[in-house]
Amino acid sequence: MENDGAEMIVSLLQKFKPQKTILSSVINHNIEIENLLVAKTKFHKLSHLTKLPFSTPVGKPETIGADRLALAAAAVYFYPRKHNLVIGLGTCITYNFINRDHEFLGGGISPGLEMRLKAMNQFTAKLPLVKPAANIPLIGYDTATNLLSGAVLGMAYEIDGFINLYKQRYGNFNAHLTGGDIVYLASHLKNQIFADPELIFKGLYAISEVNNP
Repeated sequence: MENDGAEMIVSLLQKFKPQKTILSSVINHNIEIENLLVAKTKFHKLSHLTKLPFSTPVGKPETIGADRLALAAAAVYFYPRKHNLVIGLGTCITYNFINRDHEFLGGGISPGLEMRLKAMNQFTAKLPLVKPAANIPLIGYDTATNLLSGAVLGMAYEIDGFINLYKQRYGNFNAHLTGGDIVYLASHLKNQIFADPELIFKGLYAISEVNNP
């Protein structure tokens, strides 16, 4: 969507005529979105009260982000009764582990690519803000490639390291990678992964089927 204004929502509803809708939001979104979806469709808002196809035996399940719930739901829906590690590449990197008993055990959160690049610019006196790229050298030859090598390859080695640690503890499991930064990271990872940039939408569909049958 270009924006979250009422006109944009109305145009989408008129164009696609959905029978059911689900909203996943981790920001202070325009509340008019909910009013329109309630009026025009069978609507569900993803929250800690949502019925999920997995359990959340963690300390405070109500604090789990809506995006992480959707990623976990996708893993359970498409790869049931298996250990699944879903890695979301957004503003932050989220590591989300769901065991073969369909329990979301948690995982980890670390800075995403854009956050790392912005931090090096904002918290230093002279380092520039560079745009992400996939084709980068191991040994940077100027300031920009040094920053990209550290940020992109650093993330790749972090992700591979986490996958290897999960392997040591759980043996066989599926590793999934999703999010907008796949294009920069996927080619640098050593472990075998399932790369699906639209996994979160598939998870929302799975949750909608449970709550909006």
